[in-house]
Amino acid sequence: MSDRVIIVTGAAKGIGLACAQRLVEDGHRVVLTDMDTENGTKAARDLADGNDRAVFIECDVADPLRVHNLIAETLSSFGRIDGLINNAAIALKGGALDMSVEDFDRNIAVNLRGPFLVSRAVAKHMVAEIENRDDRSRLNERPYAIVNMSSINDTVAIPDYLAYTVSKGGLRQMTRAMALELAPYGIRVNAIGPGSIKTEMLAKVNADPAAMNKILTRTPLGRPGLPDEIAAVAAWLLGEESSYITGQCIYADGGRLALNYTVPVAGSDGEG
Repeated sequence: MSDRVIIVTGAAKGIGLACAQRLVEDGHRVVLTDMDTENGTKAARDLADGNDRAVFIECDVADPLRVHNLIAETLSSFGRIDGLINNAAIALKGGALDMSVEDFDRNIAVNLRGPFLVSRAVAKHMVAEIENRDDRSRLNERPYAIVNMSSINDTVAIPDYLAYTVSKGGLRQMTRAMALELAPYGIRVNAIGPGSIKTEMLAKVNADPAAMNKILTRTPLGRPGLPDEIAAVAAWLLGEESSYITGQCIYADGGRLALNYTVPVAGSDGEG
C-alpha cells in the first residue's frame, strides 16, 4: 500500500536512513527523526527531492515531551501515522564491574524507554483512528504496523556492552507484549534482529582485518550485512504481505544465531 506515513527514529544515517530511503522508494511519506540535526535535515531534503515525501523532526526519543511534539508535528505535516520503525539506539561500553549508573541509565533510556514512548504515542493515535471507524470489520484496509530494531544481542550477549544487551533483550519482550495488546485492533508489532551490519557503528571493525575475521568466523554467509538488506525486511514487515505476522523477531544475521561452531574465512590463514 503506497502513500502511508511512517516515522523512522534514528534515521540520520545507517540502518535508519536506509529504511527511510526504501520507504520513500516504495511510495510512502516518511518522517525522519534523530538527534543528529545536520545529517537528518540533509537526508530528508535529499529524499523529499522537491516534494513532500520526507521531513525531518529533531527528537530525543527518551524525552516524553519531545516525543509528544514529534507526534504533533508529524500529524501537522501529514495528518496521519500508519507505521513506525523504532531504530534509534546507542551502545555505551561497560560491564557490571565498570559501567557507571549514568551510562547504564542513558543506554536503557534511548534503547528501551525510547521505543516504549514512541510506540505508545503512535499506538494511541492508531487506536483512536480505528475506534472512530464505522466498520471495525475492515481493519486491514489501512494496515498499521510497528517495527522495533532489536539485535542478535537480544539472544546472545556481550559482557562489556551490558546495558546495550539488556536493552535489546527488553525490546524483544516489549515487542511480544505490545503485539498481544494491540492485536485486537489489527495493529501488528514485530522486530528485526540484525547481526553485524556495515554501518558507522561497525567502522572500527571494518578497518581492522583481524577483528573483521573474528566476526566472519561466526557468520556462515561469510560477510557483514548491508543496511539496505535490513531496510528490505523492515519494509516487508510494515507491508501487507506480512499481514499475519505479529509478535515475532526476524534475525537478519547471516546465519549467526544458528551456528554452534566457527567457519573458515576465505583468504584468512590459507583457508579458501
